[in-house]
Amino acid sequence: MFICQYKISSSAIDDNLFHCLHWPPLHAPFDVATPSAIISNILCCLHSPLQLHSFVAEVSFATLYFPHLPIRTPMTITLDATRAELALLVLYLNKAEARDKICRAIQYGSKFLSNGKPGTAQNVDKTTSLARKVFRLFKFVNDLHALITPPSPGSSLPVILLGKSKNALLSTFLFLDQIVWASRTGIYKNKERAELLGRISLYCWMGSSACTTLLELGELGRISSAMTKLEKELKQVDRSKDEQYRNKIKQLNQRQLALIKASMDFVVAIGLLQLAPKKITPRVTGALGFTTSLISCYQLLPAPAREKKA
Repeated sequence: MFICQYKISSSAIDDNLFHCLHWPPLHAPFDVATPSAIISNILCCLHSPLQLHSFVAEVSFATLYFPHLPIRTPMTITLDATRAELALLVLYLNKAEARDKICRAIQYGSKFLSNGKPGTAQNVDKTTSLARKVFRLFKFVNDLHALITPPSPGSSLPVILLGKSKNALLSTFLFLDQIVWASRTGIYKNKERAELLGRISLYCWMGSSACTTLLELGELGRISSAMTKLEKELKQVDRSKDEQYRNKIKQLNQRQLALIKASMDFVVAIGLLQLAPKKITPRVTGALGFTTSLISCYQLLPAPAREKKA
């Protein structure tokens, strides 16, 4: 009843009220207040009856004259954040490469648990390995295209040779892997030849991992020398505020992670070929493969949005 008896003046509608209710002033963009700020403002109103009457009257006025402005409660804010996170997850899972790496993590995690012994974990390892081969159908075309693409100008001859060797080996691995898939599904009947081609494909993958390792080592050396030169130029300046220096640090971290992944994949290939069965057991192979799968999943994450400069 006191809402109807209360006389509302134009001065009663101020910026603090709109900030409290998530209704910004008409001249400003929408602002998002925290739940703690809302509770604090309401408690201030409860402390004084006059402020409480003013607060309720102002809410009624805003609801009556501004019905198009939604009241954003903490639950609404939580739902908005959840929707945004789910949208990023959908964007991530829409990538075939991301789904393949998740299946790879399951495959090598099962190999780690089974340690080469029969059981449920080994069945999961085998079935997931077969399912992953479907994701890689005709994927060899990507590296075949990179193989015949002219190198970027300014690249040294060793870098070009390593890069092209990597593309050729990886393309061969992916092509032969399709024959292995056809054999396991019963399309290709010659099992002995399929086993031989499967081993050849693993040797090709091991060779491509070795080429990738050497390429990443070369890139790390190039970036390190560029950073050393840049540090000399920025002796009197705060390096953390220099955008070029920060980019070099970011590139260095990415290359280091790629080097670790390629080196571990090389050992995984040795484990799958059983070239050192006493040292690189199925459990070691599974642990390293699971780790590189997680690294690949991380590398495929969407890049964070850059903040707009004022």
